Amino acid sequence: EMGLQLVSASTQSRVELDAITFNNAISACEYGGEWERALQVFSSMTRNHVETNTVTYNSTISACAKAGIWMMACHIFNVMTRNTVQSDTITFSASISACVKGGARAEALQFFRVMARNSIEFNTFAFNSGISAHERGGEWEEAWE
Repeated sequence: EMGLQLVSASTQSRVELDAITFNNAISACEYGGEWERALQVFSSMTRNHVETNTVTYNSTISACAKAGIWMMACHIFNVMTRNTVQSDTITFSASISACVKGGARAEALQFFRVMARNSIEFNTFAFNSGISAHERGGEWEEAWE
C-alpha cells in the first residue's frame, strides 16, 4: 500500500520516477499478495513512459503466480516477448509456477519445454514446478525424465 502511495504521490508532484522505483513498488505488491495492484503499477509504467526491464516483468509475473492467475502471467510473458525484453530463469520459473497453481498443466509443461529448448538454466523451483505439473496430470513416468 505504501509503495503505491509513493508512486501515486510522485507522479502527482511531477517527481521523476525510474524503473527501480516502479520495480520496487511491484515487488512490494507481490510480497503483499496484491497482484491487481502490481498490475496497476506495471500499467502505470507505460503511461508514465518508464522503460520496463526483465525485473519489471519477473516481479509482475511472480505477483500473478502467487495468486495462481496463470492467464495474466502468460499474457505478461507474451508482452515481454513482444517488447523484446530478455527473459531468464526467474521469468520461466514464475510462469511455470503460475500455470501449475492455476491448474494449467499443459501450459506449464510448454514453458518447461521452451526453457529447455532455449538452454535457459533450470533452478530447483523450475524443476519442482515441472514435477508438480506432471504429478497433477498423473504422469509420474514423465516426471522422472
